[in-house]
Amino acid sequence: MGKKIVIVGGVAGGASFAARMRRLDESAEIVMFERGEFISFANCGLPYYIGGEIKERSRLILQTPESFKGVQAVDVRIRSEVTSVDTAQKKVYYKDVSGNHEMTYDYLLLAPGAVPLRPNIPGIESKRIYTLRSIPDMDKIKAEVVRDTVKKVVVVGGGFIGLEVAENMRHIHKEVTLVEFADQVFAPADKDMSMYAERELILNGVDVITSAGASEFIENANSMLVKLTNGQEIQCDIVIFAAGVLPDTGFLKGCGVQLSERGAIIVNDQMQTSAESVFAVGDAVQVTDFVTGSQVMIPLAGPANRQGRIAADNIHGGNSSYKKTQGTSICKIFNLTAATTGINEKTAKRMGISYIKTYGHYYNHAGYYPGASMMSIKTLFSPEDGKILGAQIMGQDGVDRRIDVLAVAIRQGMAVQDLIDLELAYAPPFGNAKDPVNMIGFTAENILTGKMKQIFTEELDSSYDPKTMQLVDVRTEEEQIVGYLDGAVLMPHSEIRRRMDELDRSKEIIVYCGVAQRGYVAARILEQNGFRVRNLAGGFNTYSMINMKNENSLKRIPGEVCAGGVCVRPEGSPVIDEHRSSPLDVAAILDIDACGLQCPGPILKLRDGMNEVKNGEVIKVSSNDPGFVHDIPAWCRNTGNTLLSVRSEGKIHIATVRKGTEQGAVLTVNNKKKTMVVFSNDFDKMMATFIIANGAASMGDEIVLFFTFWGLNMLRKDAKVKVQKNLVEKMFGFMMPRGAQHTVLSKMHMGGMGTKMMQGIMKKKNVMSLPELMAEARKSGIRFVACAMSMDLMGIKPEELIDGVEFGGVGAYLGEAADASYNLFI
Repeated sequence: MGKKIVIVGGVAGGASFAARMRRLDESAEIVMFERGEFISFANCGLPYYIGGEIKERSRLILQTPESFKGVQAVDVRIRSEVTSVDTAQKKVYYKDVSGNHEMTYDYLLLAPGAVPLRPNIPGIESKRIYTLRSIPDMDKIKAEVVRDTVKKVVVVGGGFIGLEVAENMRHIHKEVTLVEFADQVFAPADKDMSMYAERELILNGVDVITSAGASEFIENANSMLVKLTNGQEIQCDIVIFAAGVLPDTGFLKGCGVQLSERGAIIVNDQMQTSAESVFAVGDAVQVTDFVTGSQVMIPLAGPANRQGRIAADNIHGGNSSYKKTQGTSICKIFNLTAATTGINEKTAKRMGISYIKTYGHYYNHAGYYPGASMMSIKTLFSPEDGKILGAQIMGQDGVDRRIDVLAVAIRQGMAVQDLIDLELAYAPPFGNAKDPVNMIGFTAENILTGKMKQIFTEELDSSYDPKTMQLVDVRTEEEQIVGYLDGAVLMPHSEIRRRMDELDRSKEIIVYCGVAQRGYVAARILEQNGFRVRNLAGGFNTYSMINMKNENSLKRIPGEVCAGGVCVRPEGSPVIDEHRSSPLDVAAILDIDACGLQCPGPILKLRDGMNEVKNGEVIKVSSNDPGFVHDIPAWCRNTGNTLLSVRSEGKIHIATVRKGTEQGAVLTVNNKKKTMVVFSNDFDKMMATFIIANGAASMGDEIVLFFTFWGLNMLRKDAKVKVQKNLVEKMFGFMMPRGAQHTVLSKMHMGGMGTKMMQGIMKKKNVMSLPELMAEARKSGIRFVACAMSMDLMGIKPEELIDGVEFGGVGAYLGEAADASYNLFI
């Protein structure tokens, strides 16, 4: 009999080790302990089974205990948990259904993996809170979400699992709110790049809340209330908690295996631990970062599989070593692919590593070939020797191919200039003669040789001074319509040579275009003519993405689910949704296919189309550029046309635009918006008003109460306020009730006795009083609008009303009511 090898844990690391070990040593006795019942399954596929993308559950189970025993001759012990290890005596202690046991070993392979993080948050143990790490976790969530009663889901955590769960919950038509404690989702990328991921989530109907974590979970009879650290509260049916993982190494404490502060197993490059004959692999181990040399935890399936193979080689007497981890990762977020390799800018800053960064926006294949889509690439490299430090890519197609090329370049220690010489496959359907990877090299070489000087968005925002700098927009007039930097001079790059005398030579010139390419051309012209010039890195595309939350933020139209996607709009834009049943259907006179066109292509085609239709007629324009959803609202506002809707159908964004802004346009009905005209000041009617309003607000509705004539008395302060009034106004004020405390029943008042009786019954039945209901309404964000005309007629002054009241006329009310699903007159 050969050596006895005990494995703790299966899945990627443990299972790959066992298979390699058996191929190397047929005589070894190999025993695998697995706490659960599944030894080898596709952990990364779990969210896609929940969302229905993977139809058959069995496809996730890569090896069963029976198949592993039969093919690999491994003694698999499922439902057997190793509780402790004695490395001095070379023993493991475990428990199974029959009790507690022990087993000796010659070699021990630790592959316990990681467990979901569950911080000590009040209510975290609720049965409505789920984590996703295993097949049983998946089964529980799947069984829950197929129920019709589960409509709203809160996902806590914006990492890989959180993003994938959010997407798949949308695939099965759940309302999803994603909550992330950091100020961005998808932590492997920098915030400036993660905004593409956030935009994609919003485009597909996910409400995204960043810079806020869960502070408390309160379980109700049929729902869950999630309280956030920023004061927000979210009602939902279930919570998926995906806020990270910790190494599952509690059973190793005190056994002689050295652990890091976070509990990760410390190993050398041969995957050996500090204990004799003990090796470790997978998510539970601490590894060395390839770029920085620092010790990190990067739980990825690829490294785990390689580590398992290396540990088996070394136990067999070989000399294999693990060549560090560079964290190459990729994530599908609806129609967006997000990928990273190497280090990001956050890490470089934290560790004091000097770097230069570049941004680029390139087509995945030839722009003239149908289906071309833009990808955005951020690259970090050393200013000393150009060595590539890291890269991040966001796009629809071709991202995987480019990130893999860059990952190999980092692994081989290539300088960014070396990317110029890479000979990559090209044909119009697959790439460009100058591939995006080559373009990174061209851009970096221009920077390193001083041919291009950059200014970054954060620097421009913080240090721009019109006294010493002059902004020059080198795009076309059509492009500027969709957005520009304040104070910029419009001077298309093709006009620079003949118009440069219009610029102030005493100032530094800051040029920008859409993606920085024409900006570079303009900068070269100006610099060679004696100007001091810098080009805005990444152009207006990068600038607007970084500032996406500051202005023109995308918002989902509440309650609107369009065919194939979710209707969205930039905040503040007038949007009229046509994807409703009759009579709100809108027929388009002209359909424009602008897919594959770079900005301003789609806008130019829309402009030309407007010349072909009459005022009031409708055009639909399709584009596969995600930036189009930002451009189209601004273009409509600035050209006097009406944006009816924007929706996503897979990778295509479709905007519906009405020519002109005539008043006959049909407005979107917002199913979440309700308005009420409060005309009465009767106690019973006001109770009904605020009970309905608070109930609707608790369901997430947007409520506007418009107080007019006698209803204004509800807004009066209880205490008398000294204000200047004429005699008639004083008489009105004397005769009318002052505030909610003094309202009476409309019937059976009986000189006050009936009202007192009703208030007493309410108190006995624990019904909130009218003042309490009003206070709750204000707390819930219900808007109180006082009719200015009625106030003037009745002599009520603004100083007499409670704080926080808005003032408006009938126009303001009609504007709110037109956009609401119902309006009550009370």
